Amino acid sequence: MNDRYGAMFERLRAKNEGAFGAFVMLGDPDLEGSAAVLDALVEGGADMLEVGIPFSDPVADGPTIQAAADRALARKVTPADCFALLKAFRARHPHVPVGVLTYANIVLARGRDAFYRASAEAGVDSVLVADAPVFEAEPFVRAARDHGIAPVLIAATNTPEPTLKRMAELGQGYTYCVARAGVTGAETEMAFDHGALLGALARFGAPPPVLGFGISRPDHVRAALAGGAAGVISGSAIVRLIEREGADAAPVIRDFVAEMKAATRESELL
Repeated sequence: MNDRYGAMFERLRAKNEGAFGAFVMLGDPDLEGSAAVLDALVEGGADMLEVGIPFSDPVADGPTIQAAADRALARKVTPADCFALLKAFRARHPHVPVGVLTYANIVLARGRDAFYRASAEAGVDSVLVADAPVFEAEPFVRAARDHGIAPVLIAATNTPEPTLKRMAELGQGYTYCVARAGVTGAETEMAFDHGALLGALARFGAPPPVLGFGISRPDHVRAALAGGAAGVISGSAIVRLIEREGADAAPVIRDFVAEMKAATRESELL
C-alpha cells in the first residue's frame, strides 16, 4: 500500500499543522471543470482530497451534495469517467492522498473486487462506503486491502465503544468522525464535543481522526483541531461554490481552500 496518508500526517505533525481535506463530487460542473476543480483544491493547499462518485440515492449527503450528484448524473457521468479523472489527477499530483466516498450499490454494481481494482489502478488511496455499517464492513475491508486500498470507517459521538474498537481494528488511512448529527451540509454554528470519542479512538489505536459534516468556516477548522482532531474535511461549502460559479469556480475554490488551510497553521490551537 502506498501510505500517502501516513506521510501526510507525519509531515503535518512536524510542522504542528492539522490536515485540511476537501470534498467534491466528480463530474460537477462537468468532466473538464471537475479536473480543473481538483487542481484548484491542491493549488489552494488542500492536504488530502475526498471525492464522490455520482449516485442517485446518496443517503449520507445533504441537499447541496445531492444536487451536485444530480448535475453530474444529468451529464451522464459514470464511475468509469470518475476513475479516468482520478487517474489523470494522480499523474499530475503523485503525493496528494485521495479518498473515494461512495455507497455500497456503486461498489457492488461493478463487483467488489473489480471496484477496488479500478480504484487502485486510478491511484486512489482509500474508500469509504458510507452506508456499510461496521458489522457489514468486513467484505469491503477485505477487498480493499487485497488491492492496497485503505478502508475508511465513520465514527460518531454516539458510536458504542465496542464498535469503535472494531473500527480501529478494521480501518486504515484515517477515521472519518462525524462533526454533528444528520447529513452533510455547511453550518454557520458548530459545537464540538468529541473528547470522549477521540479519546476512545486513540486508546484503541485507530487511524487519525478527521472531522467532517458541516465544516465551512476557518473558526470551525480551529475549533475541531483545538478539540483534538488530526484534521477536517470541508465539502458542502466547496460544492456550493461550484454550483454558484460553474465553469469559473476554480479560482474561487482556490481562495476558499487557502483561507481554510491557513486556519490549520495556528499552532497555539494544536
